[in-house]
Parts: sequence; structure tokens; C-alpha cells
Amino acid sequence: MRVERLGAGSAVSAPVIVFVAALAGLLGGGDDLDAFAQESGRRVPALPAVRAPAPPAIDGLVGDAEWQGAAVATDFIQYEPRRGEPSGVRTETLVLYDAGHLYVAFRAFDPEPVTAQLTQRDAELLHDDAVAVLLDSYDDGRTAYLFITNALGTQADLRVSDDGRQVDGSWDAAWQSAATRIEGGWSAEFAIPLTSIKYAASGDQAWGINFGRSRRRTLEFSTWSGPLETEAQVSRAGRLTGLSVAPPAARHQLIPYGLARLQDGASSQWQAGVDLRYALTPQAAAYATVNPDFATIEADQEEVNLTRFEISLPEKRQFFLEGQELFGQRIRTFYSRRIADIAGGGKVLGKQGRWTANALSVESDPLAGGDRANYTVGRLQRDVFGRSSVGAMMANRSLAGVNQGSVSVDANLFFTRTIGMTAQAIESWGPFARGSGAFFLRPSYDSATGHFHVRYTDLGEHLADNINVIGQIKDDDRREIDSALEKTIWVRNGAFEQVQYESNYNVYWSQHGVLRSWQINQGADVQFRNRWSAGFAYAEEFKRFEKDFRNRRAALAAGYNTREYQSVEVQYTFGRNFDSDFRLWSATARGKVTPQLSAEYSLERLLLDPDPDGETTWIHVVRASQFFTKDLFLKVYVQTNSAIDRRNVQAVFVWRYRPPFGSVQVAYQRGTAGFGERSDQGHTLFLKTTAVF
Repeated sequence: MRVERLGAGSAVSAPVIVFVAALAGLLGGGDDLDAFAQESGRRVPALPAVRAPAPPAIDGLVGDAEWQGAAVATDFIQYEPRRGEPSGVRTETLVLYDAGHLYVAFRAFDPEPVTAQLTQRDAELLHDDAVAVLLDSYDDGRTAYLFITNALGTQADLRVSDDGRQVDGSWDAAWQSAATRIEGGWSAEFAIPLTSIKYAASGDQAWGINFGRSRRRTLEFSTWSGPLETEAQVSRAGRLTGLSVAPPAARHQLIPYGLARLQDGASSQWQAGVDLRYALTPQAAAYATVNPDFATIEADQEEVNLTRFEISLPEKRQFFLEGQELFGQRIRTFYSRRIADIAGGGKVLGKQGRWTANALSVESDPLAGGDRANYTVGRLQRDVFGRSSVGAMMANRSLAGVNQGSVSVDANLFFTRTIGMTAQAIESWGPFARGSGAFFLRPSYDSATGHFHVRYTDLGEHLADNINVIGQIKDDDRREIDSALEKTIWVRNGAFEQVQYESNYNVYWSQHGVLRSWQINQGADVQFRNRWSAGFAYAEEFKRFEKDFRNRRAALAAGYNTREYQSVEVQYTFGRNFDSDFRLWSATARGKVTPQLSAEYSLERLLLDPDPDGETTWIHVVRASQFFTKDLFLKVYVQTNSAIDRRNVQAVFVWRYRPPFGSVQVAYQRGTAGFGERSDQGHTLFLKTTAVF
């Protein structure tokens, strides 16, 4: 819950495509065989759905009268540190519902002081004392909604897919939460509108449901149903039975915005746009956008990149966020940040039975050549064997009558509780007809404390040339073997609390058999009971570009975390990188100045010798947030990068009058520029208003 054209260079892609297609037909025809439900002796806990005689007040106080008769869940089980053992503290969860809402209340008993510091929506709330509701409203054992609140009533909401393997924190919904301290612990209440989620049908039905609780001082995370293999595992949820609900509401939503910009030495600018969501059916919706807002209140953060490959940047535009997990393939054939400025576009997203679809088409503003480009992406996915899925995807950019893009098929398979495999095969089109395909196979083992995989990947020598106008292939022309091992050990006694070890081995050749790279990574981290931590990492690699390079780096890290938000960490990395000796110091510190004011500072200092390209740099980043309420706050962001003369200051005052979307923002910016670019913007003032209808 916390919270990854059949050319000469890839001829073996054909069997993989046939294999995945055959697998879809074979598995899709049978009944669901959820391995967890078949486990011998495993009891699946269940709660009866109880209708509320009157809506409870969502104030954090769990009154006996307003929650009388509610279904009660207790006896939580640890996910960590001692998986499968009873929780060290008592948690009671109460559940009611009515025609419009699902209501959940928690009584979280604790003999020790409660730890809660986070006030920003969608923060890592499980780093506080917090409680969570996981809701599998389609009852498919693999997708869910996740709602979290801490002891301050701060909210986080997420979408879970692939049975907990993917958790998308960019999803937002309107819901209520409140929390308060009580004698012997704390309590919290949720009201989740049925219009904020999707579900399959009306009438009597059962949903998957689970409840979680984090206890920060002891690093304990426990759940009602378990034990789990991953924190957000859907297939091991309990059951909410006898739920009688009306047909899902066809929810429409219109989100217009207006933006005024005043800048030194420039004329005033006015901008407006709109995002529309129209429910086609209760499970499917159409989306439209006109001149969408990029929402770059904070610029993309500068960082040191010691590789020769492009860095991935997160998407921030509302139009792309819902359903984006469906496009998250391992070989990235669609990277929405390639679409810089959108004039308008549309999208259809929906789920029907075992099928899920997401298709979008957008027109960009004129590119450098003066023409608009069309970007079209579509994905169709089918659930198979309960927890597994197979899918197909197409992505294409059309510019001046020239098409570039790809079609791919993929599979995400679970064979047992811990053993699975992912696979993908791609054929691309564009300026190159040969070397245009790719595929990979990756069997893996995953448990609550360990991971192991072996992966073989084949990328045609011209794959990036065809795909990268709409996707992100960081490097191609490779036949690659990769393996990784990760293990977490929780220590019951002594000075150590947790030990983590990880290793990775990677080697690849060109399509013509020339060795291009090998790399070995080793690392270990230790958490001590006195809240200090230490880490060590070592990497050695061979890279062949214009000549052969032998790179190596070692890193030492130490930190202290009070587990009450305040923390400090320092790291020193040194070695040799592409014919230059380097030293990299980094440090991060954060703390609470007052209960409502938090501040964070990070530093990176890179020294290169020799430094022919002038990349030696200081990077400073400062963040501060003052929360008057959870929906009324001021945020300040400052970053500098001496190598490119980047000096960026941003401040924004936000009032969310209809959270999470309806808001009024006043922002000041100076020096904002694209990632890795020199600052060129003078003093600028923004006024932005977003409404929700």
C-alpha cells in the first residue's frame, strides 16, 4: 500500500506473439482459478453488509449510537515486521452503507503516543500512524481502490492494479475523512461516495474489502485479511457480502479552468481550458480536453544524471492520469510527456467483465515545422486466471502524413502465490523496416520479504528511431540478460531492526553480437533500533560507446529518522565515470518547524576531473509547506543548478473549496524553465481558478 515489424534483429518475436495470443485464448475460455482462494485451509474473512439507519457524522469520533449494529472487523495480522503474527495492538473496524455511501470507522488503540505529521494530500501517509480501506468493487481479485487517512485526517487515494504490483497515486476522488485522538489511541471515520468509484452491477453482491493500519513507532503494518505477499494485494482481501446497491450512477463531470499571467517585460496573457468526463455506461466513460493545464506549479526537479540515457519525468496533466496504469508496459511504447502542448483530445476508458479498454487521441499545438501532430494510443486488456492478464496496445504519431509508432502484446501471469512471469512483444513502424521489433520474458519470484527475477530482452537496432516520437526507448540495439535478487530480513532482537540486501547483474550485446555493456550492482541497508540507518552500494560496469569505458562507483550513506517526520540523510559516492573521476555528495534534511509548517532541504554536489563539458555542479532544492487546513495552504519551492545557471523560485497559495479539483490558486514564479535548461523567466504572477460541475 505504500507506497514498475518483425525485423532481422528480432525474428524470434514471432513465437512470442503467437505464444501470448494463444495464451489469451486458452486462459480466457476457462473459469477463474484464483490460486489464493484454492489454498488449503485458508479462511477468507467476511463481513455482512449492514445498512445504516442514518448517516454517521464524519468527525473522527466513533459514537456507539451512530455506529450501532455495524459489522465489526478485528484480529489484524502483521504484514511486517513479523508477517503472519497477530498485531501488537488492537484495531476495531466498523462498516455501514446506505444508498449513496460506504462508511468505515476505525478505533486504533495504542498505549504509546500517536505519530502523525503529514498534512499534504497524497503524501506517504503510511509513514505516519494511519489507517486504510482497500475496496475491490469489481470483485475481480486484482484491481481496487485504496483510501488512506492518518491521525490528522489527511487524505490519500490510489488505484491498485495487477493484484498490488502497481499502485497509482495520481488518481483522485471526492470523499470525506476525519480523525481525532481518544483515550488509549485514536479514531478515524471515512465516507466514500459510491459515485466516486466504479462497480459492476446492482442488487445483492459481494465486494472484496480489506483494512490496514500502520504504526510508525514500531514500523508495523497490519491488515484484517492476510497474511499478504505485497502491501496492496487484492486477491487476499476479505469479503463484504450481501451488499444491496442501486445501479452505478452515470456520473458526469466538467472541470473548466481560467489562468491569468502577468510577467515582467511581457504583455499579460489569458488562458482557459476544460476537461470533461461523460459516463457512457456506469463502467465506461468518455473524456475530452481542450487546452489542458499542465499544472506545473513545481518545475521538474533537477538531478544529477551519471548515465548517457534520458531521464523519465512524471505526467501532471489531469487528462492523462486516470487509467494511465494500463499504459505502463515495461518496454515503454507510450510516454505521454512526448506530447508537449495539447490543443484538444478525447479518451474512452472502461471495464466490462474481464475486459478493460483505454483509447485516446490528441492533437498537439503546431510543432517546430509548423504542423500539428496527432497522437493515438489504444489498449485492450483481458483478465485471465483470476489474477493474470493479457493485453494488446497500439501507439502512433501522425505528422505531415508520416506515421511512427508500434503495436505490442503483453502478458502478466501468476502461476502460484509467489511465482509469475511478465512478457511483451513489439513491432514498430517508421523510417526503418529492419531492426524494428522487440520482446522480453521475465519469470520472477515475489514474496513479502524477497524478490528474484531473470529477464531476457531483445531490442531491434532501430527500435528507438521508430518509437521515440511517442514512446521512450532509452537504448536499443541490444540482446540483454538481467537478473536481480532482493531480500529483507527483520531482526527480532539486538541492535539491528531490519537488513536489506540487493544485487543485480546485467549484460547485453548488439544485434550483431558485439559486447556493449555489462554491469554488477551490490547494495545493503541496515535500520537500527535506535533509529539510525546505514547503507553501502557498489557498482562496476563496462560500456561501449565511441570507445570502451570502465566505470565504477561506491557509495556510503548514513541517516537518522525520528519516525515523526524529522529525518536527515547524507551520502558520499565516488568512482570513475566515462573517463572522469567523480565525487558526489548528497544530503537531505526535513523537519517540522511548527505542527502546520514543514520544510525540506536537499543538496547534490558533483565534482568531475577532468570536466570537458562543464558538468560540475551544485544543486540545491528547498521545499516548505504551511497548512492552515488540509485544503488551505501555502507552498514554496526553490531550486538551483550551477552548471546551467538555473535559479528557480516558486510560491503558490491554494484554497481547495471543492477538494480535490475545485480550487483557487495564486502563484509567483521566477526563473522557471524546462528540465535541464537555463532559467530565463522574470518575475511572474499567476491567478488560476478551477471549477467542478
